[in-house]
Amino acid sequence: MGRGETPWPGATARRFRLARALAALALTLPAGALTTACGDSPADRRPSRAAGEAAPTPPASASASTSPRRPLSPAELCTTAVRHWAREALDGATPYGDYQSMGLSDRQYGVLREVLADARAVRSGHGTRAARSLIDRQARDRCAEAYREGTPTRGPWR
Repeated sequence: MGRGETPWPGATARRFRLARALAALALTLPAGALTTACGDSPADRRPSRAAGEAAPTPPASASASTSPRRPLSPAELCTTAVRHWAREALDGATPYGDYQSMGLSDRQYGVLREVLADARAVRSGHGTRAARSLIDRQARDRCAEAYREGTPTRGPWR
């Protein structure tokens, strides 16, 4: 059997090739093209305009461009990452690996360990809801403190 050939002879192979071709087509076409090709586009449901009739103008909110999101500060990135991994560990997930495979810096991992230790102590006395609330508060506060002076400006990580 050569490369690209299917292992099934006959009709099964044809169905397999057809399904693979349709899946590839669905991935390459924009979503609107599929509905247009099927005859169920919004243009098909709209009444047609008479000759010389102007096209309706879109509402002001549709034409106004939205401003792009601003990038997160180092403290906000730390808070998001620490909150995620602390909740994962608190819920009993198996360890993901070392801190670098979690996408954390050494500084962020230190904050994570402190927050997680406090959250586990609170969970044993007050429950999971209180521990999650503590994770949110402490991750925000400790990351703000850790990044109060900014990011490292010396060394290879400039």
